[in-house]
Amino acid sequence: MYARFPKAVGNLPKLPTSRRGFLLGALATAAGLTVGFRLGGEASAQEKPAVHPFQPYIAIAPDGKVTIYSSQFEMGQGAYFGIATLVNEELGAEWSQITVEGAASNPSAYGNLALGGANQGTGGSSSMATSWERYRKAGAAMRLMLVEAAAREWDVPAAEITAGNGVLTHASGKTATYGEMAMKAADIAPPDEIPLKPASEWTQIGDASLKRYDSKMKTDGTAPYTIDLKLPGMMTAVMIHPPKFGATVEAFDATEAKALKGVVDVVQIPRGVAVVADNMWTAIKARDLVDVTWNEENAETRGTDEILAAFVEQSAAAPAHSARNDGDVSAAFAEAARTVEATFTFPYLCHAAMEPLNAAARMTDGVLEVWGGHQMPDLYQYIASEIAGVAPDKVKLNVMRTGGGFGRRGVMDADIVAEAVEVAKALNWAHPVKVQWTRENDMKGGRYRPAVVHAMKAALDADGNIIGWDNHIVSQSIAMGTVFESALVHDGVDWSSVEGANTIPYHIPNVNVGVTNMQSPVPILFWRAVGSTHTGYAVEAFMDEVAEAAGKDPVELRMELLENHPRHSAALALVAEKAGWGSPLAEGRFRGVAVVEAFGTVVAQIAEISLPSPDQVKVEKVVCAVDCGVAINPDQVVAQMEGGIGFGLGAILAEEITMTEGVVDQENYDTYTPLRIDQMPEIEVHIVPSEAAPTGVGEPGLPPIGPAVANAVFKATGKRVRTLPFSRGMAA
Repeated sequence: MYARFPKAVGNLPKLPTSRRGFLLGALATAAGLTVGFRLGGEASAQEKPAVHPFQPYIAIAPDGKVTIYSSQFEMGQGAYFGIATLVNEELGAEWSQITVEGAASNPSAYGNLALGGANQGTGGSSSMATSWERYRKAGAAMRLMLVEAAAREWDVPAAEITAGNGVLTHASGKTATYGEMAMKAADIAPPDEIPLKPASEWTQIGDASLKRYDSKMKTDGTAPYTIDLKLPGMMTAVMIHPPKFGATVEAFDATEAKALKGVVDVVQIPRGVAVVADNMWTAIKARDLVDVTWNEENAETRGTDEILAAFVEQSAAAPAHSARNDGDVSAAFAEAARTVEATFTFPYLCHAAMEPLNAAARMTDGVLEVWGGHQMPDLYQYIASEIAGVAPDKVKLNVMRTGGGFGRRGVMDADIVAEAVEVAKALNWAHPVKVQWTRENDMKGGRYRPAVVHAMKAALDADGNIIGWDNHIVSQSIAMGTVFESALVHDGVDWSSVEGANTIPYHIPNVNVGVTNMQSPVPILFWRAVGSTHTGYAVEAFMDEVAEAAGKDPVELRMELLENHPRHSAALALVAEKAGWGSPLAEGRFRGVAVVEAFGTVVAQIAEISLPSPDQVKVEKVVCAVDCGVAINPDQVVAQMEGGIGFGLGAILAEEITMTEGVVDQENYDTYTPLRIDQMPEIEVHIVPSEAAPTGVGEPGLPPIGPAVANAVFKATGKRVRTLPFSRGMAA
């Protein structure tokens, strides 16, 4: 998610400056200390000091409360916790006084450095990479200002003052809390040179005993989410979307719906029909009374079986575009002693987050406020301003925590935000409006992980060495036709379609990776780990097929081919050691292995399975090794590996979005089935020690689990699972 992109794709596009007009510190000027680096209480516009590069990141109140303003969106992945750890490593505050809030509308301060820096966004598992230096420097600058304030107050050298646990201390016995010194520190200019602690002095970063600061509020129900939002006079809207993708509203009759007590209005907006009422239950009842006629002239009317059949047929032809072409693949196959071929098919997948999509909008005195899970704030601010007809700096974004995202909140047309603004506008701004999707809206509303087909071929010489590798990927392009096209699509190749396939780490002399972009009105989007969700499976499952054909151990073959990739080989060696690869297993147990790099993080996994029945697999245990650079929060790294494995298992075992004559079949968790708790395996996570800058962990734990399980299934049954999910592929 969000949409997640690595540095390799270049800068994300900068939005039109003629409609943005964002200035560093603009929101701080409008909201006092809401996003201020300044310490202490409110200041008038005349009293506010000049904007400093670290101004938008931290505020300390006189009562000692430390508020950290996060450039990264919190959707359960722990970004707020990681950023707070970076700040507190240098600041030395008391954890009980720290809180983190989402911030927006300041791309100069919040632009994602890992994604080019032009705009703010959370994705590509880049939150810690973009935050690594600037949030530590913000914490260090704050501490130095507090120390200097105390030194002046006590008339002692600053070098004699220590700062820790929210208290400033001098050997003379003088002490002051950070809050008590905050107002005095507000008059001190931030330092130009900000030294950071060496790793040898870290007490927070890398502390495996440090637990998430926000766990209690998330478990006791006090953490605020958009679904909980209540505003004075707020109305709730539910949507009626076209049943077939690409259809549009031709006409609608809302006579019966409007007769219900509590219904405010029924309005048409570009994405469908909105039913607005004073509560959600009434809105839902009224929705069912609205009669809509749809124009399906440009709608998708095929079923998913037909769509995938077309993809498979296309995969047998030459690719339309080349993503990688090393050596002479044709010659390698011409002289091969043996070839291996396989075709892998992957279904559309829903994000299925616990909190269905929602957003709220209110216009007050010419200022539009929008509440929601703003994964791409600058883009959403721009789109909201266009819909409302106001300047972008008249749009205030309230960044809410979200109950899961997995890419779904990072959509290029700001769909749920746009809906909220459109509905409020259709009501002439008479009420604040929250658009709340139902689970059925969410499941049937599109924005899926694309369906994909991989046609794979490998050429082996007489000694079983891989001398040629060919991979034709057939899929819809996520980025084409969006604001990300210029950043992600080059020469017809969408990076998000081929990542992990055109960057395979294995040393093979002749490699060809091609892609053909298919067309369909089915809306697709980034999904947790994006392209690596299918490329990781195809590459690693096929690598096992090649190892079998070559008569080589799957781990040994990979190690041979990873000679130029020490991080991959180290993670693979660690996981093999910890899982006891090659050692005897209990009767009825089987192992499979995979190693995948996603967003700069290398993860190797070995899955141990059993077979309760011939067409059913139970994953008993997963051993995981992860190299994510410096592990800022080891406990969180483990949690994200566990979460990624569970998320990935659900996807490979049973999840799929299917359509019949263009209509989505799944509606809720009864028919779209993420992993159930009794299916969760024992998981053992090992972190590869590293001094490198941190990469991400929100997504990279997912891609290896599918092929690791598939490779174990082959050991158990001699059958290759090439069609996903397993519920379909194992029964075939």
